[in-house]
Amino acid sequence: MEEFEANPDFVISDEQALRSLFPAVNSLAARKCLQALDEHAQNFIRRSPFVCIGTQDLSANADVSPRGDPAGFVKILDRNTLAIPDRPGNNRLDSLINILSNPSVGLLFIVPGFDDTLRVNGRAFLVNDPDVLEGMSVKDRIPKLAIIVKVTEVFMHCAKAFRRSQLWNPDQYQDRNEMPSLSKIILDQTTGVPTSADEMRRIDEELENEYGKTMY
Repeated sequence: MEEFEANPDFVISDEQALRSLFPAVNSLAARKCLQALDEHAQNFIRRSPFVCIGTQDLSANADVSPRGDPAGFVKILDRNTLAIPDRPGNNRLDSLINILSNPSVGLLFIVPGFDDTLRVNGRAFLVNDPDVLEGMSVKDRIPKLAIIVKVTEVFMHCAKAFRRSQLWNPDQYQDRNEMPSLSKIILDQTTGVPTSADEMRRIDEELENEYGKTMY
């Protein structure tokens, strides 16, 4: 595949050029941003079992990390403060390291079956305060730390993206078996897959067993 190179005549490089392509922002959309979590935002967060966390390091290298748990796992500490438990993962710690150097974060809350989403922006820091962590126990496992987000901006996001993608439509679900397993993909990308199908099957089974042991 040839490397793509953009035609510089068609690169949008300033806000004026960008806005000239679109109608003026809808007045309601312009006014919908809140500076605190109202009752509707709080209700949405309590229903959500899934949030994506966008972070950046000091060099503006971006990262988005998915986080999931039983609905309501993100705790509302007050109208301007959220706490997100950090569960066992691959220990890369990308989001957490980014927060240490650049506290600006963006959150996208998703509720299964809802086409609209909730966006929350703010500034984050990390804590291991037992008083915060104890309320986040799942299956008697207390997280090692929590991401605290001081909320600066809150707004609902419309349903267009989810409706275009038909994300919740079972007729659009794809067969995961049409792609290789996660283990095989990672081995292809790194050290190479084993030649034996039985060995590959064993590696896949080990990953599933690890999920069972280390989810919490």
